[in-house]
Order: sequence, then structure tokens, then C-alpha cells
Amino acid sequence: MGIFELIFTEYLLKFNVPLWLIFLLRQILYFIFAAAIMVIMVLFLVLFERKYLAFFTRRKGPDRVGLYGCLQTAADGIKILFKENILPKNADKFIYFTAPVIVFAPVMTVYLLIPFSQDVIPYSSNTGILLFLAILSLPVIGVIFAGYSSGNKYSLIGGIRSCIQAVSAEIPLFMVLAGIIILSNSMNLNDIVILQKDSVFNWNIFPSFLGFIIFFVCSLITLNRIPFDFPEAESELAEGYNCEYSGMKFAMFFLGEYALTFIFSAFTACLFLGGYNSPFGCYLSDFLNFPLITGEILKNLEQFFWLILKSFVLILITMWIRAAYPRFRTDKTLELCWYIFIPLALFNLMVICFIQYFRGML
Repeated sequence: MGIFELIFTEYLLKFNVPLWLIFLLRQILYFIFAAAIMVIMVLFLVLFERKYLAFFTRRKGPDRVGLYGCLQTAADGIKILFKENILPKNADKFIYFTAPVIVFAPVMTVYLLIPFSQDVIPYSSNTGILLFLAILSLPVIGVIFAGYSSGNKYSLIGGIRSCIQAVSAEIPLFMVLAGIIILSNSMNLNDIVILQKDSVFNWNIFPSFLGFIIFFVCSLITLNRIPFDFPEAESELAEGYNCEYSGMKFAMFFLGEYALTFIFSAFTACLFLGGYNSPFGCYLSDFLNFPLITGEILKNLEQFFWLILKSFVLILITMWIRAAYPRFRTDKTLELCWYIFIPLALFNLMVICFIQYFRGML
């Protein structure tokens, strides 16, 4: 039990609250925490990306609502919420309304699997990696449903493209994850992070640098980020799978896309960059003479800071790629996955097996 859970439990026990209710309240608080992180991250990422891309193209970006445009995303969100919900004439109503939920709900759930610090782990599972990937495969189904149910040929093409991309990218991605599991001898995400503590040289990016590159690019393909945004290529498909959606249903697709960007960045940081561990192997709270509980709380806050910082470095690279590179051809992206990444992922897996074999001999 982490320090926060211990304080929370001891406080409620003073009022004779039963343990089953304490457990239930704790899970509800974890869910509220994850939901708050998701909403804040989405609002910030949308604004930051617009400013970041404006910098690359020598524009001001949002500068009207709030100080330097800081409230522009909130204003756009309120505008979307009050937009009319239009139902296409030829739409399959049940699937049409269900698709945004299938995209958005798994994204909300998967935030609970990320270890934010040594004591803030909403849900820890011995098969965390498999559970993480299983949940993240569900939004693709929602995209396919959205394309099919809209009764629009452009939407259907966008949904089909999304399915093809997901299948092509997930095969090398799974192979890279197999290497991480072999390196760590565990599928628990928090165990993988703990094994990378004490030094930056313990990070998995060093024995699996090739795997890191493959995983990062495959993440961009899975997220439909430029230069791999074929399912929603506005110049070809009139916004793709979600072009018949409006109002809150469109907002759910939009929220899901940006929330997944942070999730994949945090997941990559946990797998390859030490997660919440400090790159220096120590924390500021270790050198300050604080009481035990205060020191542990400060240490958790530092760990949360390091995870967010590493995630944002990866997000910056993702946005820089969007600003710098044009869209790939669809067939070239599939060739990249099948003819280049799969053989390289197999080679990376063989290298990791040799590394683990010689480690066992030492």
C-alpha cells in the first residue's frame, strides 16, 4: 500500500468506515484523478500544438481568447458542445451513436494502467502490457464502425484505412514489446519501471534502441498522426471516418485522439525511458531533512514530474514531425511496416535474447 493509500485508509478508519467502502472510494478517487489528468492534458496539448505549429510556420496561432490565447481551447470546446447533432439520412443509427463511445471509453480506462509514481498506481496487473494493448486496440473498432455507419463512402474508406494501418503497425509493435518483456522478465508495467531505476544507463532504450525507434514510429501510425494520418486525410477523404459527425460525438473522437497521444508517450517513457524514475538516480527530497511522510509525498511529486517531462519530450518530437514532414503514401507506409519494421523487430528481438543469455552467464 502506497503512502497516499495509507493516509487515506487511516483517515477513514478513524470514522469506522468499513474496509470494502474504503476500497471502493479509493478506486473512485483514482478514476477521478485519471479523468482529470486526461482532460487537462487534452486541453493543454491542443493549445500547445496549435502554438507550436504556428511557431514553425511563422504565425501567431491562437491569441484572441484569454491571455495569449490560453483559453482558446476551452472556448472551442464549449462551441462544439452546443453545436447541432446531425444524423445522416443513410446512417446505421445504433452503430453511428455507439462508435464514439467505443473510441472514447477505452481511452478513459487505460489511464488507470499508467504508474504515475511509486505510490500512485491506479491499477497494477501482472499482465499489464497485454491489458494495455488489448484496451488500446478497441478504439480502432470504433473508427471502423464510424466509417461504416455514416453511410458515406469517404468515411468508409477512412475506416478501412484505419484497420489496415492498425494491423500493419501492431505486429512489429508487439515484437518490440516481446523484447521488453524478455529484458524485464515481467509484463507488469510498474515492475518494468522499477528495474530501470538508479541510473540512466539502466533504461531499456540502450539495449533496445532499435526497438524504441520502431515502437515510436508504429505509435505514430497507430495514432493516425501526420505523416501517417490516412484515415482522416482531409485533402483526400474530406476529414475521413468522422466527417459525418458533429457536436459532442465529434468531440469524443477529438478527445480520444489527443488523449491517446499522451497515453502512448507515457507508455513509451515507462517502457524505454525509466518511467517516473529520475535520470540522476536520486531525488531532491533525499537531500532534504523532511519527516518521513512529507519526504515520501515530495518524492512522489518529483516522480510524477519526471514522467510528465519525459512524455512531453516525446510529444514535442511527435509535433515536430507533423510540422516537418509531408504525408506518406498509403502503400509506402504498409511497405514500411511489413518489409522493413517486421524484419528489424525480429532482429531487435534476437539481439535482446543474446543480451539476456550472456547476462545470465555472468
